[in-house]
Amino acid sequence: MTGPEVQRTLLELLAIRGEREWLELKVNDAEPESVGEYVSAMANVAALLGRPRGYVLWGVENETFAPVGTTFDPSSARVGNEELENWLCRLLTPRPDVRFHTLEHAGLRFVLLEVPAAFHSPVRFKETEYIRVGTYKKKLRDYPEKERALWGILDRKPFEQGVARERVTADELLGFLDFPAFFSLLKQPIPPGATGIVDRLVMEGLALPRHGSLYDVTNLGAILFAKDLPALGLARKGVRVVVYDGVNRVNTLREQAGVRGYASGFEGLVEFINAQLPQNEHVGQALRKEQRMYPEIAIRELVANALVHQDFGLTGTGPMIEIFRDRVEITNPGVPLIETDRFIDSPPRSRNDALAAFMRRLGICEERGSGIDKVISWVELFQLPAPDFRRTDTHTQAFLYAHRPFGKMSSQDRIRACYQHAVLQWVSNAEMTNATIRKRFAISDENYATASRVIADAVKAGLIKAFDPGNKSRKYSKYVPYWA
Repeated sequence: MTGPEVQRTLLELLAIRGEREWLELKVNDAEPESVGEYVSAMANVAALLGRPRGYVLWGVENETFAPVGTTFDPSSARVGNEELENWLCRLLTPRPDVRFHTLEHAGLRFVLLEVPAAFHSPVRFKETEYIRVGTYKKKLRDYPEKERALWGILDRKPFEQGVARERVTADELLGFLDFPAFFSLLKQPIPPGATGIVDRLVMEGLALPRHGSLYDVTNLGAILFAKDLPALGLARKGVRVVVYDGVNRVNTLREQAGVRGYASGFEGLVEFINAQLPQNEHVGQALRKEQRMYPEIAIRELVANALVHQDFGLTGTGPMIEIFRDRVEITNPGVPLIETDRFIDSPPRSRNDALAAFMRRLGICEERGSGIDKVISWVELFQLPAPDFRRTDTHTQAFLYAHRPFGKMSSQDRIRACYQHAVLQWVSNAEMTNATIRKRFAISDENYATASRVIADAVKAGLIKAFDPGNKSRKYSKYVPYWA
């Protein structure tokens, strides 16, 4: 929250004159273990009650509810030699973006701890989940009915429907969101007057109206059109670009952490990435002029996919693009919902349907199922090694490789390219042949036996199969993906 928001929130909380399940009042007691348990409890009960946040407020007597001020100073609080806030974040899982605010009112000093509602899974402190029952902090496992209800809510609430900032004025809303970019991307004129602009943002789900002429900025509005993601509590979701000197991570040339929303900042992001890419020294038969190593459309599609398909429930991590001398690695939080070897032919499944739909509407993403096809097509046109798609325990990675002649490609490079080519042919209502593989790798016609060896290796790997098993001619046989 910004200064004015914090002040408004303090006044609203003081006016309640009492505790709530989502509000704990204290004077000076800030014992670290207790604070950690309260963060877990507030995050979980806020999600259970459908509130964007829970709060712990220091400076109010919790029996008389009288404002008395506090001596607690979170900026100087330590646990051993570690700052309190860092200590809390280290022991909380998933890591919520908790924030301490110190402010003055009526000559008294207050501290407000802002705890975002749990998303994706309950928040644990030291591997234990807590909840508020009335005004008491309890272990969640002791209340199975609340635990079931909480999981039911977390399983069905999309990230986009969450609130990034609450209780902002119309002017503050327009200060947070890049509304000129919104109307520009939609190719529509900006309405005359702030009221018309705000009404349109609300209609599109980028903001929510509250009582008293105040608004909430939704996660959808923030992630797409934020002028400053950190100001809206989404600093770790900004796109990070790192450029290395060489083929490993030893020496970093430059690094940039994006702060703009994905939609309003997308063109600038792609331009920045392309500016860091090397020029291609050799390209395929269809391309004769000097140009960047990687096709821009491949960069655009893979970056857009990383943004749209990420798992926002994984906290403390965000999309990252790493540029090496011989490759580009694009990583997003979350494991894929379909197998990586089916990226080309399967319609994508997205965790973030509203975000994906908005990005397609703005022309940033391709229609469902066509983006990866285009990546592979352009990689083949540039005669680059086949992209590689991998999953880790928590992330999805896409690798684009710099040009290597056929003779310097590994066996796995060739097999992967053969499989992807077979899939690309299949989705184009055709089959792969020795001739199409020769064209893919720029192998001369008289060396068809070389292409046959690549095909045989892909068959042995179980990635392709003969379209007509009865045809014994290697040169004229047709092949399809293993699943066709």
